[in-house]
Amino acid sequence: MRPMLCLNSKSSVDIKSIEEVEDCFILDFDPFESIDLTKLSLNINPSDAFAASDGTSDLCVIAEKGQVACRDYLHSRHLCVDFPFETTPHENNCKLCFCYVCDSATPCKYWKNLQLTHCNASKHVGDWTYQRKLRKHTSAEFK
Repeated sequence: MRPMLCLNSKSSVDIKSIEEVEDCFILDFDPFESIDLTKLSLNINPSDAFAASDGTSDLCVIAEKGQVACRDYLHSRHLCVDFPFETTPHENNCKLCFCYVCDSATPCKYWKNLQLTHCNASKHVGDWTYQRKLRKHTSAEFK
């Protein structure tokens, strides 16, 4: 009778090395389950990822193919890939960003207005969505 090894997703052991040595082992997770990429840390300098020997660089994106919707096409400021809404000042915008409320190129005339600050607009905030609908409704009346 041979011992049986049990591994969980928090194990720091490399599964491939276990496969080479052990005949039978039990996983308490699905190794084919897709990875939640939002939980990975972002390394700005790709060469640093290869230099790390502490196991922190499990995944490194070295190239991408094709176009990215929120980077290569017109997009609302809160969806910008170049200036992530959660981690960069909202006033910052790329050349393809547009104002969520006005549907015009950024910066709009209310972009840094002290009362309206359209740079802070996002579809995830009900008041901005209401202002967007109101602006579209009023502009349709004057056509």
